[in-house]
Amino acid sequence: MGGMPNERLRALLLERRVTPAKLAEAVQVDPKTIERWIVGGRIPYRRHRFDVAAFFGVDESYIWPDALDRDEIVAASESEIIAVYPHRWAVPRDTWGHLFEQAEKEIGILVYAGVFMAEDAGLKRLLASKAESGVRLRILLGDPDSPYVAERGQAEGIDDALAAKVRSAIVLFRPLLASENVEIRLHGTILYNSIYRADEQLLVNTHIYGMAANNAPVFHLRKIPGGDMSSSYLESFDRVWSGAKPCKGG
Repeated sequence: MGGMPNERLRALLLERRVTPAKLAEAVQVDPKTIERWIVGGRIPYRRHRFDVAAFFGVDESYIWPDALDRDEIVAASESEIIAVYPHRWAVPRDTWGHLFEQAEKEIGILVYAGVFMAEDAGLKRLLASKAESGVRLRILLGDPDSPYVAERGQAEGIDDALAAKVRSAIVLFRPLLASENVEIRLHGTILYNSIYRADEQLLVNTHIYGMAANNAPVFHLRKIPGGDMSSSYLESFDRVWSGAKPCKGG
């Protein structure tokens, strides 16, 4: 099945300064095969798509958006769901620890206040030690002056208490900034869900109007090739991060 040249694959090779020969060696195919994938737009076998995507550290659906049909994407996305909890309070406490413990590259926390974590000394010690070991830690807290934080507090019936909780969380999380691998930013977005990520795994706490986050459901997801559910949440985390402002230390 031939088609248009694959400009995304071509661009990845150029950006990463990888020769077709080097990619061919890495995924164990003939260099001519790589040329056919690029110039002829040939779609490789699934195993090769996976190996190429893993080599570049991108989604295979980015390089070959047409490779998976709708049913395959749906099936793969369903397979990303590890567990569903009816309420955040129903998530076993050690699940949070296990999630962050297994992170090797990056941990991300997107919340308004996240006081249940900010007040958990054991969890903060774990986060600090992961950062010291080289894991990038990004924490996104609500901007206490954001109108959305105020609105959220009113919807939950706690009014100004939410902004106060956010300020308290900022103070409690701030010592983590002692590590150069930790960044804290304040965001002013509407929070549709809180996201807790560790590399390719995440806990997503959905938000329900008028209900405290602690009572709302949580999905435990693990990203797998071909699935696009985890990617959607990971992308939204990065979008909020890029629009947020740094929280000053001290």
